[in-house]
Amino acid sequence: MPEAAVGLDLPDVEEWKRVSPRYVVVETVGTIVFGLVFTAMAAAVWLLLDVQWALYVIGAIVLITGASVAFEPRRVRAIGYQLRRDDLLFRRGIMFTRFVSVPYGRMQLVDITRGPIARWLGLADLKFVTAAASSGVLIPGLAEADAESLRDRLVELAESRRAGL
Repeated sequence: MPEAAVGLDLPDVEEWKRVSPRYVVVETVGTIVFGLVFTAMAAAVWLLLDVQWALYVIGAIVLITGASVAFEPRRVRAIGYQLRRDDLLFRRGIMFTRFVSVPYGRMQLVDITRGPIARWLGLADLKFVTAAASSGVLIPGLAEADAESLRDRLVELAESRRAGL
């Protein structure tokens, strides 16, 4: 039994499907760009206003960005999903693991998005929304073909479940 499913009573558990390992590149580039923008802002404060504490802020930003990049591969490996009999179960997180179960009959929208880096790597994000705003789920880093086939499967399952309501 997968380590993340320990403690959950999931009678029809299959193997967790994981996102593409190439998704680490997308997350790492995003983290580095975010760090560079904030480092540039702190450097501008230091250079233009001659404020000494801005150097400490630059150091903290570089340290936090480096630590975030180091943990990106583990964070990406923690993302997974399962297609179960009545719902889709999604998980993410290392220290604070989040499990979201979305019943097929409640899905209203299934959407595929591709950012520029993800598109270059052949990846896509699959987003589905229910009537409850808090239950929208985004599965990032799927291969484009997998995202399209999963979208079609989820739409088919959602329509069949709604027809039975």
